[in-house]
Amino acid sequence: MDVGFIGLGNMGFPMAARLLDAGHRVTAFDMRRDAVERFVARGAQGAGSVKEVADSVETIFTSLPTPAIVRAVATGPDGVIAGSKVKRFVEMSTTGSKTAVEVGAALRARGITMIDSPVSGGVAGATKGTLAVMVSAPQADFDLLKPLLDQIGKVFFVGEKPGLAQTMKLVNNYLSATALAATSEAMALGAKAGLDASLMCDVINTGSGRNSASQDKFPRSILPGTFDFGFSTGLMTKDLDLCAEESEHLGVPMSVAEAVHALWHKTLDREGADSDFTTIARYVEDQAGVKIRAK
Repeated sequence: MDVGFIGLGNMGFPMAARLLDAGHRVTAFDMRRDAVERFVARGAQGAGSVKEVADSVETIFTSLPTPAIVRAVATGPDGVIAGSKVKRFVEMSTTGSKTAVEVGAALRARGITMIDSPVSGGVAGATKGTLAVMVSAPQADFDLLKPLLDQIGKVFFVGEKPGLAQTMKLVNNYLSATALAATSEAMALGAKAGLDASLMCDVINTGSGRNSASQDKFPRSILPGTFDFGFSTGLMTKDLDLCAEESEHLGVPMSVAEAVHALWHKTLDREGADSDFTTIARYVEDQAGVKIRAK
């Protein structure tokens, strides 16, 4: 199938590469010309603008960092909405349900179907094709695109209601952010008392406290002090901001989320938006006066 891909960043590049490697013809665009050139070197077609992609293919995938950028790419004057050939817009970013609904409505008015399809699993999952792919879309469009989505990860159809997949993604990322924040505090407590950090991880992962942070993020990026897991503090904080908006919109009190949200914003202020999101542990370390490192 001929498809387009807009956004060749940390997540977008490996997802687009999996489509290309599966035999699909991919026309790609990114604001960074070097990213496009690197992708073209793999056998893809390069494009000079979003509109050029939308004039060339019926199905466009996007992986973009913020709701504002998604809106500009989808509905801007030279965006997807201005394309002459595009029929389906597969949005794989985390935007929140409000943006998904509004962008979907604007595209629908021009005969373009929005497929809300955020993903979870990080750069490693994008590279291996093991992402959790959440989809809300008309059933017929989902059925058509599922073989492509299967190349990216395990696909979950959550319903046809616009924005529903975004809510699912925010639920997931809230839990991920909470696990990393809480595990950082717990590990700092144990380290300050004199417990070995590696031993703590082993015990937690054998016991009832195991979670995505103790199993993956601490052993790979925090215990060695590399803080290089591959997702930014700015993006995680953005996702929690969207979760807070969602909870307010739906009238669901989330007192734990408020505390987690506050800790992530403190980390953002201290470490910066471009820092790896595992640096929340470094912020907690500094507050506790202890290092959580493997010996």
